[in-house]
Amino acid sequence: MTNAVYNIPPAYNEPVLNYAQGSPEKTALKAALAEARSKQMDIPMYIDGQEVRTGNTSALRPPHDHQHVLGMYHKGEKKHVQLAIDAALKAKKQWAEMPWEQRAAIFLKAADLLAGPYRYKMNAATMLGQSKNAYQAEIDSACELIDFLRFNVQYMREIYTQQPPVVGKGVWNRTEQRPLEGFVFALTPFNFTAISGNLPTAPAMMGNTVVWKPANTQIYAANVVMQLLIEAGLPAGVINLVYVSGPDAGDVIFKHPDFGGIHFTGSTEVFKGIWKTIGENMPLYKSYPRIVGETGGKDFIIAHKSADIDVLVTALARGAFEYQGQKCSAASRCYIPKSIFEKVKSKLVKEVKSMQLGPVEDFRNFVNAVIDEKSFDKISAYIENAKKSKNAEIIVGGSFDKSKGYFIEPTIILTTDPKYTTMCEEIFGPVLTMYVYEDEKFEETLHLVDSTSEYALTGAIISQDRYAVDVATRALVNSAGNFYINDKCTGAVVGQQPFGGARGSGTNDKAGAMVNLLRWVSPRTIKETFVPAKDYRYPFMESE
Repeated sequence: MTNAVYNIPPAYNEPVLNYAQGSPEKTALKAALAEARSKQMDIPMYIDGQEVRTGNTSALRPPHDHQHVLGMYHKGEKKHVQLAIDAALKAKKQWAEMPWEQRAAIFLKAADLLAGPYRYKMNAATMLGQSKNAYQAEIDSACELIDFLRFNVQYMREIYTQQPPVVGKGVWNRTEQRPLEGFVFALTPFNFTAISGNLPTAPAMMGNTVVWKPANTQIYAANVVMQLLIEAGLPAGVINLVYVSGPDAGDVIFKHPDFGGIHFTGSTEVFKGIWKTIGENMPLYKSYPRIVGETGGKDFIIAHKSADIDVLVTALARGAFEYQGQKCSAASRCYIPKSIFEKVKSKLVKEVKSMQLGPVEDFRNFVNAVIDEKSFDKISAYIENAKKSKNAEIIVGGSFDKSKGYFIEPTIILTTDPKYTTMCEEIFGPVLTMYVYEDEKFEETLHLVDSTSEYALTGAIISQDRYAVDVATRALVNSAGNFYINDKCTGAVVGQQPFGGARGSGTNDKAGAMVNLLRWVSPRTIKETFVPAKDYRYPFMESE
C-alpha cells in the first residue's frame, strides 16, 4: 500500500448530450437501440472472472413492450453466492496491496470507455431494460456513472494523501487507509444504472472486493457495466456479479464471518430487515460490518405565495413525472398556497395533458412505462382508491393499461386531508398529490411538511421572498438531506450535490462525496519513535 502523491486527471462532470433532431448522438443511439432489439442476449453471472451459466434462465423484457424478449439471464443459487464470496476473499490480498494509483487507472479507463465507445450501448440497455427515455438514460447511465468513477478517484487520492501533522522531533506519525477486513456486499436497485455501477465500484476503489447482486429488472444494463469494467482491466474476483434471490443471498452473506459491510439502495423495509439480521448475527462476524444505505423518500415541494408560477409548475412537472416518478427523489407531495392555486392548477394540468406516453424508442414520449407488473398494480391501486375517496379527487390523468406495456398516465390527486394516504406513503410512480393551504399558515404548513413522513430525502421551496426561503430552510433542516431552492427536488449532480437522506431515507453517507469512500476504509495510525526512552522513570519522580 502506498501513499505516494500522483497527479491525476482532474475530475469534471461529463457533458450531457441533448439528442436533438439530426444530432449525431441521436443517430448513434437509435442504431444502438435497433441493434439491442434485434437479438436476444445470453447473460451470465460473473464469478472469479469467469462467465457462469446455470441453464436455469429467465427472460428480460422491456417494461413498455413486455411481449418482446431482450435476453435470458442465468439464475444462481446459494452455492453461487458462496463461490462469489470465495472469489472475493481469494482476490482480496493482491487487490488491497495494489498501489491505489493502479486501481485508479482501471476506473478512470472505465469512465473514458463509457464516455466513448460504451455510451450508446449502455444508454440503449438502460432505455430498453428499465424504460427510460433518451435524456433520462443519458443523465443516468452515461453521465452520472462517469461522474461517480472520476470524482471517486479524486476523493480516493485526497483520502490517501491525508496525513497527521508533524509535531515535535524524534517522532514520525503516519496513517494508512486499509480496506475493510472481509468482503463487501453491494445490493443495487432497478431505477438508476449509475447507482448500480457506483455501489460495487466505490468500495472496490478503496481496495475491497465485492459480491454484487442487482435487481432482476436491472440485469440487462448491469451486464453491460460488468463488460465495461472487465475491458477496463478489473482483475478477476474483485467484483463478482450474481443473480440470486434476496433470501438466498442474505442467508449466505449475513451468516459469513468475513462479511465486512453492505452498500445498499432500495426500500426502507428491506434495509431495516437487513440491519436487524446483521445485529442478530453480530457474534458471527470478525468485525462490526459497515452498513451504508439509501432507501425511500416521500419528497416534497412547498410553494410560498411569492412563487413564480412558471418555475413552480416546471419543478412539479419534471420533479414528479420524469422517469415515471420512479426516483427516490421524485416530487410526490406538494403544498400550494390558496392565493395562487387556481393559476398553478390550470397551467400544471395543461402541461401534464401535453405529456406524451409510450415506448422509449419514440423520442417524442416524455413518460414511459413503470418497471414491472407488481409496480403497476401497486400504483394503479392508489389511483383507484383516490377515485373512491371523499377526501381526494383526480384533477388530471388517472388511467392505466398494461396490455402492451406497464403504462400509467401521469396523475395528480388533489386532497383536502394533509395526512391522506398518498401524502404519506411512498408510491414510486407517476402520482403527485397536492394539498392547498391558507397563505397565512405558511409556517404552520412547514411543520406539517416536516412531520407528515418518516422519510427525509429531498425537498424544495419555491419562493421569491428571501425571508420565506430562510424560514423554510431552517424549519425543514431535518426534513431532507438534499434541499432545493427554486428548483425541482431531483437531479443531484455528482461533485456538486452529494446525495443521501436521513430518518427513514437511509444513513446519509452521501454518494458522490468523500464521506462515502471513507466508509469503505479502516484507518491504521502508525507512530514511529526514532530515539525511544530507555528508562521508565519521569523527571517528576526525582527526589525532593
